[in-house]
Amino acid sequence: MDQFLDKLRKGFTSTFWVANILELFERFAFYGSKAVLTVYLANKVGLAEDAGKLSGWFASAIFALPIIAGVFVDKFGFRRTLIACFSIFTVGYFLIGMAGLDFAQPFVDFIGKKAYTISVLLLTAIGGSLIKPCIVGTVAKTSKPDFKSLGFSIYYTLVNIGGAVGPLIALQVRENLGIEYVLVMSSLTSFLLLIGAFIFFKEPGADSKHIETRSFTAVFTDMLMVFKNIKFISFLVIFSGFWIMFWQIFYSFPFYVTDVLKYSKFEVLETVDAWTIIFISVPITALVKRWSPIIAMAIGFGVASACWFIIGLVPTIAAAIIAVALFALGEATQSPRFYEYVSALAPKDQVGTFMGFAFLPVAIGALSAGYLADWLRANYLHPVAGGTPDQIFYDPTMWYIVGGIGVASTILMLVYNAIFTKKLQPQTA
Repeated sequence: MDQFLDKLRKGFTSTFWVANILELFERFAFYGSKAVLTVYLANKVGLAEDAGKLSGWFASAIFALPIIAGVFVDKFGFRRTLIACFSIFTVGYFLIGMAGLDFAQPFVDFIGKKAYTISVLLLTAIGGSLIKPCIVGTVAKTSKPDFKSLGFSIYYTLVNIGGAVGPLIALQVRENLGIEYVLVMSSLTSFLLLIGAFIFFKEPGADSKHIETRSFTAVFTDMLMVFKNIKFISFLVIFSGFWIMFWQIFYSFPFYVTDVLKYSKFEVLETVDAWTIIFISVPITALVKRWSPIIAMAIGFGVASACWFIIGLVPTIAAAIIAVALFALGEATQSPRFYEYVSALAPKDQVGTFMGFAFLPVAIGALSAGYLADWLRANYLHPVAGGTPDQIFYDPTMWYIVGGIGVASTILMLVYNAIFTKKLQPQTA
């Protein structure tokens, strides 16, 4: 233990630890708000028909904009960009919460609830897009060469802890203060992080490993080059099927939990995915490391797809917990090999550029999942017309459709691999 602690002291600068602590608490705020956002927009703000779409646009922007946001980090530095990020979060989360606060209703109604909500979600997403290049870049620059792998392992562990604990904090706030105050608490947390970044975060030293500075022109040139590669983009679109399934955990699953299973603590079930990932990611990674990327991804897709059929066939809380844990098993199986496969698809001299677009399926999946969730709820899970508030129409077909998307994506991925990439060998980024 003493040797391990000594390695931690020698392998990382103090800024590394400051950045990761900031990241942990930022994840509490982000995942807490993410856990309740769709339910909040539907039930509190009154945008039930568009709640999934709005949440989808929000998440999609957060995962798509970092490609551009990295330019700001290069131009203004990590510290300034991080301070800007927390400033935007402080304002953005509070403005989202205002949509559900009584005193703000005249102002929100004057603008229009939908227009107001779209504006403040977009503002907050801009802040969210800045956090990823800031923290990941800081981890890279403040970890000594032999400790980078450990540094990123620490970073991803804290992200998963945030995903597991954040919704549980949101649950306590929602039950004791109201769902709108989850967003207010995220705003307050961001304000405290702003003060922490201002006082404790120091710009990584100039003697750290140089990271190439890029311009907007270079970013858009790279984007054009990547989007012209139809084979690569086709794979990313097919893979987005996995993320369409994933985002249903936050977009449609909470309504099923509360309306059909009659379990009000929907945030608890949402965290099953993150907790399972924390406990199984290391052994599963070791298990699949000898598998070919396509086999690991196909099995991961299949396991994750089975989750939704279980939810549809067995409408119980226990089955829902088992199903989400099963989805996490599928996620842990395919995730480590996805980046290896992407690197193999990229041209040999452009691996780094293509890897920068690996988050595109998450963005595509989030956006598509939002529209799908609204359609599923409108057709398969909704209050009975003219009935009491407790009378809910529910058809498990909605989950078979979600699982079917996973099955179709798995088949398309296998066909794609057979046609285009039979003998791919992983490249080194």
